[in-house]
Amino acid sequence: MKDTHYQILSALTLLAALTSSCPAQTAAPVELRILAINDFHGNLRPPPGGIRIADPDDNTKKIVVPAGGAEHMATLVAQLRQRHNNNIFVAAGDLIGASPFLSAMFHDEPTIESLSMMGLALSSVGNHEFDEGKDELRRMQNGGCHPTDKCQGPHPFAGAKFHYLAAGTIDKGTGKTLFPAYEVREFEGIPVAFIGLTLKATPNIISPPSAAGLAFRDEAETVNALVPELRGRGVEAIVVLIHEGGTPTGDYNECPGISGAIVDIVKKFDKAVDVVVSGHTHQAYVCEIDGRLVTSGDKYGTLVTAIDLKLDPVTRDVISAKADNTIVRTTTLAKDAGQTALLDSYDRFAAPLANRPAGSVTETLSRTPNQAGESVLGDIIADAQLAATSSGSSGGAVIAFTNPGGVRIDILKKDDGAVSYADLFASQPFRNQLVTLTLSGRQIKDLLEQQWLDPKRPRILQVSKGFAYAWDGTRPDGDRIVAGRMSLNGQPIDPAASYRVTVNNYLAVGGDGFTVLKEATAQQFGIYDIDALDAYFRSNSPVGPTAGNRIVRIN
Repeated sequence: MKDTHYQILSALTLLAALTSSCPAQTAAPVELRILAINDFHGNLRPPPGGIRIADPDDNTKKIVVPAGGAEHMATLVAQLRQRHNNNIFVAAGDLIGASPFLSAMFHDEPTIESLSMMGLALSSVGNHEFDEGKDELRRMQNGGCHPTDKCQGPHPFAGAKFHYLAAGTIDKGTGKTLFPAYEVREFEGIPVAFIGLTLKATPNIISPPSAAGLAFRDEAETVNALVPELRGRGVEAIVVLIHEGGTPTGDYNECPGISGAIVDIVKKFDKAVDVVVSGHTHQAYVCEIDGRLVTSGDKYGTLVTAIDLKLDPVTRDVISAKADNTIVRTTTLAKDAGQTALLDSYDRFAAPLANRPAGSVTETLSRTPNQAGESVLGDIIADAQLAATSSGSSGGAVIAFTNPGGVRIDILKKDDGAVSYADLFASQPFRNQLVTLTLSGRQIKDLLEQQWLDPKRPRILQVSKGFAYAWDGTRPDGDRIVAGRMSLNGQPIDPAASYRVTVNNYLAVGGDGFTVLKEATAQQFGIYDIDALDAYFRSNSPVGPTAGNRIVRIN
């Protein structure tokens, strides 16, 4: 027995020596591919402008690449998933709202269905998710017919198969987040948390009725408060999907000189946050900010961001992260048959109205503002709204103002110059009702001063023909408008006189911070903005650029 015991001990000693002389075996990292989009805005068909990128042959120049559309995006998403067993498709908000006709006519139900079919798993809410209020957003998640327009599409609306996340949005009635703050997914046993939220300034850029009953909390404070809870659940890998962004100076896979809100927000995030998928600014970038990977995928479905993570199976944290923005090229990517069938089914319902001729243009009507803030298309839309409300029975308006954020896309000149109803709708997709109200000359000046409530992002109202004013950017807040340069049909605006002014219902309730309009009197509601634009085109085609110079910047 003693000899046997000695032999066993010797064998164990030898085994221990051999083991200690060999290098330790470490488990291979777990690889995870995250596919991400942002600011899709219901662009089920490729957007007319494609994507502007640096010319590969001369990076001092820009070229336009045809890109986007749900049919091509679905194909690219499927390709980017190949050979990546661990993958998830996510989004950073504004999937719906300000959408082209095909989606907007059905209250964005087709977009929710399309992205669900692609396998989208999670999305943060964006400010445009709230365009029709929290109850309508809940319907987007849960399904059911629209409360007013009922079921209009080819089949009942079942709601999103993906999950909305709203860490920073509190329902004041319950004190809880409108949707879950985060979701944890496991990949080969490693938990990864996805926190989703929109920008805290959302109440300032949606209509007050849409923001009613909701509170929007600080982005960094919201995320940081969740970190201890996630770590308590054993989560070390954290990805933030945030509908806020920045503006870089480089190409779509670069990040030189990035500025904007996202920079400060990321710097305030707890170091536990590993990756940030951003949006809102309609920019494309792949950045490192404060040691974290930060991405954004342009707008309107022109890019899909592929983010590749390596996860440590021991610490369960992110070892490395890299990303690549891939263009949804319409010239090389095949159309997904399932998406084509879905869009065709909605097209059959929408086509009779969408394809109706509306008029024609002499050249492309651009929404891009000049240095004073005035745009060609903004002038025409304001003129259309004035024309729709100038008669005594329709409001007696003498001036019309419209918000620049409501002018969404250029009206392009095609070969024959013809413009369809869908073309007009794409430029004015919110279907806001016109409101004519009475303001004093003093209130008109105060209204125009409110264009600079956010000096970093002025909101220059577009104005109708006959009205003109000048502003001086070197003057202090509240005194930028040159009072003596405000005129109507060549006559100075009298501070004490009353004027009938047309705006949309979004502005009338103080949208975009134009609270002076809530002081107006004698409101009279009129037709919808898109119907005013349609009537204007039918009466005035071919429509071309106006003389401009309604707004003058004098510094």
